[in-house]
Amino acid sequence: MKKIFLFVIGLMALMAVRAQLTELPTGGNKKAMVSEEVGLTQVTVHYNRPGVKGREGKIWGQLVPYGATDPGFGSSHSAPWRAGANESTTVQFSTDVRIEGRPLKAGTYALFMEMQPGGATVVFNSNPRAWGNFFYDPREDLLRVPVRTRDLSCAVEWLSYQFHALSDSVAELSMRWEKLEVPFRIEVDYVADQLAIFRSELAGAQGFRPEAWDQAAEWCVRYKVNLEEALVWADNAMNPRMAGQKTFGSMATKAQVLHALGRTQEADAIMQEAIGMGTAMDVHRYARELMAGGRKQDAIAVFEQNARKFPNTFTTNVGLARAYSAKGDMRNALKFAKAAQAQAPDKANADNVLTLIAKLEKGQDIN
Repeated sequence: MKKIFLFVIGLMALMAVRAQLTELPTGGNKKAMVSEEVGLTQVTVHYNRPGVKGREGKIWGQLVPYGATDPGFGSSHSAPWRAGANESTTVQFSTDVRIEGRPLKAGTYALFMEMQPGGATVVFNSNPRAWGNFFYDPREDLLRVPVRTRDLSCAVEWLSYQFHALSDSVAELSMRWEKLEVPFRIEVDYVADQLAIFRSELAGAQGFRPEAWDQAAEWCVRYKVNLEEALVWADNAMNPRMAGQKTFGSMATKAQVLHALGRTQEADAIMQEAIGMGTAMDVHRYARELMAGGRKQDAIAVFEQNARKFPNTFTTNVGLARAYSAKGDMRNALKFAKAAQAQAPDKANADNVLTLIAKLEKGQDIN
C-alpha cells in the first residue's frame, strides 16, 4: 500500500512538472503586445490573437455574440466578449487618461467589448487577473463607454490592436478583426504630466543643474503655459545660490518668458545685457528672431551692434547684409554679402550666401 501511495505521489509530481512546460496557446491563438507613448503616457495592450480561419461572415453576432452572454464556465452567467482569445485582454496606462472624454485612473485593466450591430461598449474592468470572461463581474467595471464600429475594406486575418492619429495628447486605439474595427479615443494631459515631472525632478538631483531650470522655463515658453512659475525657474538658472549663473542663454530664456508675459521692456533690457556676453552667432540669431517677429528696426540695431563688437567676420557681415537689405539699401547689402561669401567657413555656408547674393542682385529683400 505504501508503494502504491508513493507511486501516486510521484506521478502527481511528474504531472505538476509537465503542467509548467511552455507551449503555444491553445487553438493556435497567438500572444501579442502593442505599446505606444501618448505624450508621456505609456499605453500597453496584452492580448491573444484569434484567426478568422475561413469563418468570414460568421464572426460578428455568431462566433462573437452580440450583447452579454453566458460563457458556459466559471462564476459569470452574463459577460461581454474578452476582446481577444484565451486569457483576458489587458490594457495598462502609466498615467491618468480620458477614454472617449471620460476619466480613468492610471493602472492595468481587463478590456472587454460588448458587441452590437454597428457599435460596441468598451469595458474597463478592475480585475485584470481573471481568466478570460469566465469570472467577469460587472461590479468590478470602472468604465463603460459606447463607441461606433467601422467596416474595413480589407479583411484582417489575425485580430490586432493598433494605435492611430497620434499627437502629444491624443491617440486612437482600435481592435481590428475580420472586416470590423472597434476604435476608442485616448486623451492625456501632456502639459500637466510634463509640469509634474519637471517639479519632481527639479526638487531632486536635477535641481543642482542650472541647465535643467533653463530647460523647464524654455519649455513653458514654447507651450505658452505656466509662465509665472517659468519666470522663477529662469531666475534659478541664473541664481548662484541654485548653482546658476548669468550667461547669454540663461538671460535669453528669462527674456523669452518676460516677453511671453507681455513685459517687453524688461525683456529688451535683459537682452541688452545678454548681448555683451554672447558670441557673434548668439547675437546674430537673436537679431534674426527680432526680424522674424516683425521688429525690423530693433533687429537692424542688433545686427549693427554685433558688427561693432565682432568686426569683419563671416557672421557679422551676413548680419550687415541683412540689416542693409531691411533698410532697402541693396548696394551696401551686396557689398557685405560678397565679403561674407569670401569668408565662408565651408561650402554649405558659401552656397547659402550665394543664394542671398542672387536675391539681392534682383533687388529682393533677403529677410
